[in-house]
Amino acid sequence: MYIAELYRKSPCVFSIEVFPPKKEGAVEGVLYPTLEKLSALKPDFISVTYGAGGGEAGQSTGRIAAHIQNDLGVASLAHLTCVYATRAGIADTLTRLKAAGVDNILALRGDRNPDRPPEPDFPYASDLAAAITQFGGFDIAGACYPEGHFESPSLRQDVENLRHKAGAGVTHLITQLFFDNVCFYRFLNLARKAGLSLPVSAGVMPIVNRRQIERTVALSSASLPPKFTKMISKYDGDEQGLFDAGIDYAIEQIRDLIAGGADGIHLYAMNNAEVARRVYEGIRDLLPEKQA
Repeated sequence: MYIAELYRKSPCVFSIEVFPPKKEGAVEGVLYPTLEKLSALKPDFISVTYGAGGGEAGQSTGRIAAHIQNDLGVASLAHLTCVYATRAGIADTLTRLKAAGVDNILALRGDRNPDRPPEPDFPYASDLAAAITQFGGFDIAGACYPEGHFESPSLRQDVENLRHKAGAGVTHLITQLFFDNVCFYRFLNLARKAGLSLPVSAGVMPIVNRRQIERTVALSSASLPPKFTKMISKYDGDEQGLFDAGIDYAIEQIRDLIAGGADGIHLYAMNNAEVARRVYEGIRDLLPEKQA
């Protein structure tokens, strides 16, 4: 099923993101049992990040997406980056995904490595989306940034750039994580005023440990509202307290987003089924009923 169809059928699409483990053998041994638990939450789809850099993670995105789609019966969304890809390589990847029954792709440029020059074939994610559209047979998602991409001169210009993605065949968008819903509403208002009507899923990551603050939050460049920073300070040194407070913060954030009319919620659960379960339990009353 094309994920774009889910947005036409549901007032709020609920999805979860996972990533390929780097450790050899951990896909089947660790991630697959986690996916069983995640699928029990009945998400509309599960996305799988692109395991760049070779090794187990670099080879397994398509395999994991196919397992979700074919064995668990949940729509899957395979991430695909292009900054270091060639046209021949992308064509080969698309052929393998199609053969595996994976019909949905999140087209991304990917992070640049200052020590490695990018390939010239796909300067932007919109170029990758156009190539996927030309290949045919896939529904294409795109990324967007409520606070603007760090390389964009302004949020308004970043929103204007989304026109290129829409024109290249992107049918729906997923935001980078954010902690201040005001940022999401401002972005969405600008997008709608610019004539962009694509459904947008709001990306939310529960912060449940100190390592996430030091790594993920810093890398995302997401602004931290006072309520969030107070929470972090209050539970400094209290691991269980931070775990519980981080989940509560995410639940409150998501409930506001659903009430505010978000087209979807995309949960960055960091392969933690317990985090996903607790967040889901806190928002399930606001999600559309699903058949058992």
